[in-house]
Amino acid sequence: MLTNASILITGGTGSFGHTFVPLTLARFNPRRLVIFSRDEMKQWEMAKLYGQDNRVRFFIGDVRDKDRLSRALDGIEYVVHAAATKIVPTAEYNPFECVKTNVLGAMNLIDACIDRGVKRVVALSTDKASSPANLYGATKLASDKLFVAGNAYAGAHNTRFSVVRYGNVMGSRGSVIPYFNSLAETGVLPITDVRMTRFMITLEQAVELVWHSFQDMIGGEIYVRKIPSMSVVDIARAIAPQARHEIVGIRPGEKLHEQMIGEEDAAHTYEYADHYKILPAIHNWSSDPDRIGQGQKVSSDFTYSSDNNLDWMTVTALQEWIAANCGKIGNI
Repeated sequence: MLTNASILITGGTGSFGHTFVPLTLARFNPRRLVIFSRDEMKQWEMAKLYGQDNRVRFFIGDVRDKDRLSRALDGIEYVVHAAATKIVPTAEYNPFECVKTNVLGAMNLIDACIDRGVKRVVALSTDKASSPANLYGATKLASDKLFVAGNAYAGAHNTRFSVVRYGNVMGSRGSVIPYFNSLAETGVLPITDVRMTRFMITLEQAVELVWHSFQDMIGGEIYVRKIPSMSVVDIARAIAPQARHEIVGIRPGEKLHEQMIGEEDAAHTYEYADHYKILPAIHNWSSDPDRIGQGQKVSSDFTYSSDNNLDWMTVTALQEWIAANCGKIGNI
């Protein structure tokens, strides 16, 4: 589907973009892959990685600027929406800015994609959007709803939208693994709560979920990959086995356990071999055979959260992953 296509990724200089771009170039050989973002320095640094590869283009712009989006989308067939204000404390203390990017930016992108005749759009979401306890999660839930409804909003236009939802990206900038790594030599690691658990996913797995979404989507689906959980204490043990743990308490807006599918979505959720799919409750789309495919309906009380997961990552498995990826931890 993406072979010889024109693709644009918003927020493309971030962690996801740095993995999506090279993998997509290698697998699909798109005609054009446009990195749309507002940070010129990040674009400058990223451009050095691709030299004279004329498939890769860079476009300065902000999803808050609908006109600039419209210009960037000229001739684009597929869009990955990765731009967002993502850091929980940043969103809590700068709520207006978070809403402008995560909600108004989503609205701008939906409008611009429909107007420009984009074929398919996949928006990246987060486990924090399920039963949100912080502003970031609330804005991403609103964004998810906008992209789902965008399929009806498109009217007679052929633009289709879907969402992928995943948890903590292992080794990404600002995440717990590089943070604990930076403190390992001090001999003390801060633990918010000994009961805390998180989902764990690699960026490669996240990219594969986006590819699958482009291939599978009819419109309005939320794709949730099956991934392992891990306790924060075990993450600390994997990184610095001898370190003492200092309990510091949960930060504002932080959850004890993350959730990707809540009980309220169970009525519209189907299970597949390596993922779940939440179908839209609107327009009877959740009973559409084409959207359901070979999926099996989950139980009415089903939830998918990091504490009730059946798949758990061990300390040894994380240590092996860290050893294999040590060169890029904190840089992705």
